[in-house]
Amino acid sequence: MELRHLRYFVAVAEEGSFTQAAEKRLHTAQPSLSRQIRDLEATLKVPLIVREARGLSLTPAGQVFLDHARMILAQADAAIEAARRAHKPAKTRFTVGFLTGHEIGWLPKVLEAIGSRIETIELIIHSASSPELLQALVDEQMDIAFVRPDETMRDLQFMPLIEEELFVLLPADHRLARRQSVRVADIGKEPFISISASYSPALRRVIDDYLNVAGLEVTPVHAAETLPMVISFVLSSQGVALLPAYMRRLLPASVLARPLAGQPPTIPLALAYNRRNTLPLLQRLLSSAAGLLPVSA
Repeated sequence: MELRHLRYFVAVAEEGSFTQAAEKRLHTAQPSLSRQIRDLEATLKVPLIVREARGLSLTPAGQVFLDHARMILAQADAAIEAARRAHKPAKTRFTVGFLTGHEIGWLPKVLEAIGSRIETIELIIHSASSPELLQALVDEQMDIAFVRPDETMRDLQFMPLIEEELFVLLPADHRLARRQSVRVADIGKEPFISISASYSPALRRVIDDYLNVAGLEVTPVHAAETLPMVISFVLSSQGVALLPAYMRRLLPASVLARPLAGQPPTIPLALAYNRRNTLPLLQRLLSSAAGLLPVSA
């Protein structure tokens, strides 16, 4: 699989038509484009696109793959720019951290806010857990990061961005999968997969508080540290988990996301930076924070 396969797939998905994608975006012949998409599906061993009378639609696998493809292309573009800048005179290094998985929605916005200044800096992109990002900011190894706020970090300043609702993750064949929403009382009847407090203390705290307020005494059967681990534990135990909204776009077809009935718990996402950091580009990003908000936020 090559980057061109990803670019072709994204163009077809966004245009909703092989013909439009071939003529308007890719400037190639439609039969050649169709062949490239078939090659991509053969490599992945899953169908991505369904042809219909009025156009086309993405399969569940295609919907998940689209977000990943966009993220890979954005990171590839950033890598290309970084490589090109390496041949030019030394530039100011600027490091942006992302809570793993948030790159999909936020990296394009960061690049937009930086604008033409991208030519004058060496942009470094780093993904990690929130505690790792916070420590990197304290150690002045990073300039700004999208994190869960932690007011005990007195060297850091936090700028609130959004509140993410939590949803219920469950196997696609689970008995609760037929419901449009899941009641909190139902969670107490299922094997529960939580998040490791060392990996994401803020998320673990929100989950525990939500269950405690609901009067549920839940002992997790597993405490996962990554989304793949959560999915694996959910499938192997036929259990359920609570996750932030942004993770919906990263899910495979083997699991489903269902909203919580009533008022769901939320977890904040913020821009964080070290108070001692005086880089002009940091101030530009902070002043553009409102423009960083995704359209869906």
